[in-house]
Amino acid sequence: MTSPTEITVNQLSRLIGLPSTPAIVDIRIDEDFALDPRLIPGSRRRNYQDLDQWMGLYAGRKVIIVCHRGKKLSQGVVSLMRNEGIEAENLALGFEAWAESGQLAIAQEKLPERDSKGRTRWVTRARPKIDRIACPWLIRRFVDPDASFLFVSPAEVEQVAEKFGAAPFDIEGAFWSHRGEDCSFDTMLKEFGLQSETLSRLAAIVRGADTARPELAPEAAGLLAASLGLSRMYRDDAEQLSASMVLYDALYRWCRDATEETHDWPAPKSAAGTQ
Repeated sequence: MTSPTEITVNQLSRLIGLPSTPAIVDIRIDEDFALDPRLIPGSRRRNYQDLDQWMGLYAGRKVIIVCHRGKKLSQGVVSLMRNEGIEAENLALGFEAWAESGQLAIAQEKLPERDSKGRTRWVTRARPKIDRIACPWLIRRFVDPDASFLFVSPAEVEQVAEKFGAAPFDIEGAFWSHRGEDCSFDTMLKEFGLQSETLSRLAAIVRGADTARPELAPEAAGLLAASLGLSRMYRDDAEQLSASMVLYDALYRWCRDATEETHDWPAPKSAAGTQ
């Protein structure tokens, strides 16, 4: 008999990458995690034995609990969380089913060190335009929803990275940067294992806008125009990033769900409205 508070792999996969994605907590024990040391995009590993210490962090949020096969550990944690008024569900059949279905998963070793609050920290050049917004969007939607981003003078990126334990990106010489004709967004997709038809389509738009090759995607010119406009609307880079997230959210949904939809004027009259 299945649990009445579970979510299927297909249902969860449709939520990944959206601003409304629930918090995802991976509670696999070390032995099970060692069998496949990858994570569902955006998930965070926690010890189920420390539930009382971290459960309160999810008050008022929807949470998906993931164990190896969706049995005793996840169902027990979900039940305890729901007793405390937290809207928790467990992933049916667990991470094993997620992996077997070929869903996106991130290798644990690719993640930078987390800070004292459990967040990954990143640093790049100030006054972002395209890649330095696209990469944070990707990280927050698919890697670490709580990631923090530091925008500093180009000459200070390396030292800030060292002093504050941040991973530098989109700067010459950094691991997370341009490689050949690929931009930093492409690099992150490849290194994190986030290559899908939807994200590859979005990557072409980002690459075309970021490397002055609008011929790569018809939408690249529009992304460039919107990005430059946003960069002039905000003096504060963190505010610009916050405002720009919806732009990439919209492009992601178009790439996933709406590429075949057209729009024209005048709108066709419905049969019921024709006299």
